[in-house]
Amino acid sequence: MQVRSAARIAAMVLAAVAYVAGSHWLMTQTQASAWNVVGVLMPMLLVVAAGAWRSGHRLVSALSLLVIAVLSGLAIAGVKISGNGLYLAQHAGINFFLAIVFGSTLRAGHTPLITALALRVHRGRLAPGQAEYTRHLTQAWVMLFVGIVAISLALFFFASFEAWAVFANLLTPVAVALMFGGELMIRYRLHPQFERSTAADAIRAYMQNSSARAQSAQGNSAP
Repeated sequence: MQVRSAARIAAMVLAAVAYVAGSHWLMTQTQASAWNVVGVLMPMLLVVAAGAWRSGHRLVSALSLLVIAVLSGLAIAGVKISGNGLYLAQHAGINFFLAIVFGSTLRAGHTPLITALALRVHRGRLAPGQAEYTRHLTQAWVMLFVGIVAISLALFFFASFEAWAVFANLLTPVAVALMFGGELMIRYRLHPQFERSTAADAIRAYMQNSSARAQSAQGNSAP
């Protein structure tokens, strides 16, 4: 099971790297066309559709597939699509959505998202101070996503599209990776009492929880 989970995570990472490289090439090194827009947006929309379907949000899944169909239909018909605005909407929209998702769990009466992940990883037991730490970490992720949105908008409207594309496609994933790596080093330097875990452990716990939710949703919908 561990080997299978590691293989899935590795495949996800490789797919993400390929997507980032392909998106940047389509945005900056090829002639603008409606098919470029389809090529850049379709993989992300397919991921959203699949994730929404597994979690029981069938309407979101259907809408994502509908957008793919519309964009593909426009490309087949030869209709020109203003791709730059859609690229901005994708990049800024995803990060704004993540900021909302993380931030909404910080409301009174809710469990911060990172705290919930830590509880799954550590089987419902947290070390003293870990709940407060994970709450602050959730706040830090919100600030990161909000900062990414702000920089994305500033570069898009006040710099060249090439500069924006470098930030969106290359620097944003690097910033997220640095956040993961930097937090890991800081966590064990400041809190050596915390049980060791990695980002892969959190991803594995999230994937297992998503699978359990999907099976539960299918069971509830069965006659």
